[in-house]
Amino acid sequence: MIATSTRALINKFKARLKDHVEIMDLGELHWLLSIKILRDRQAWLVHLSQRSYIDAILRRFGFEDLKPMSILMDTQKSLSAAQSPMSTSEFAAMRNVPYREAVGSLMYLALATRPDIAFAVSVVSHFAIRLGLEHWESIKRIFRYLKGTWELWLTYGSLPGGEKLQGYADVDGSMAEDQHTILGYAFMLGGGTVSWSSK
Repeated sequence: MIATSTRALINKFKARLKDHVEIMDLGELHWLLSIKILRDRQAWLVHLSQRSYIDAILRRFGFEDLKPMSILMDTQKSLSAAQSPMSTSEFAAMRNVPYREAVGSLMYLALATRPDIAFAVSVVSHFAIRLGLEHWESIKRIFRYLKGTWELWLTYGSLPGGEKLQGYADVDGSMAEDQHTILGYAFMLGGGTVSWSSK
């Protein structure tokens, strides 16, 4: 991917690159690392989406038939280590559940184009070693939310208020079971979120 302020710089860079290696020019960027890129040049907007990736991971984990939902987390329930398996039969029931793989797939989404799921993914990732049925149900809930919101795009450009860098942060020391502080932040530029985290 080449990004510059002018077409002339792109052409100059390509010409220099061709002097050293053989290249294939695929034209304007439309896909990068499972991210669909849509440009609206008239409105000066760039839209990013991982719809196809969401569809792929829904199929991978057998969640195609899950009912979509619009609320990511149940605020009336909290996850804890007490929900982890305690007996041999409970451990056996969770042995083949692809929990870590599901968390990893969700982490990629949370890091690439879906800041809205960052906190929920951070919460479920704490139980990757001793997962219980409640933890797996929370993973399914995130997938249901993704199925219900798969049309969301992360948009950058000349949106109102987008010319200034804006930052938002929040800290809560009482939510975690071990009383460790939970920090979340998001920075926005060009009307879209450019950096975010929840840990």
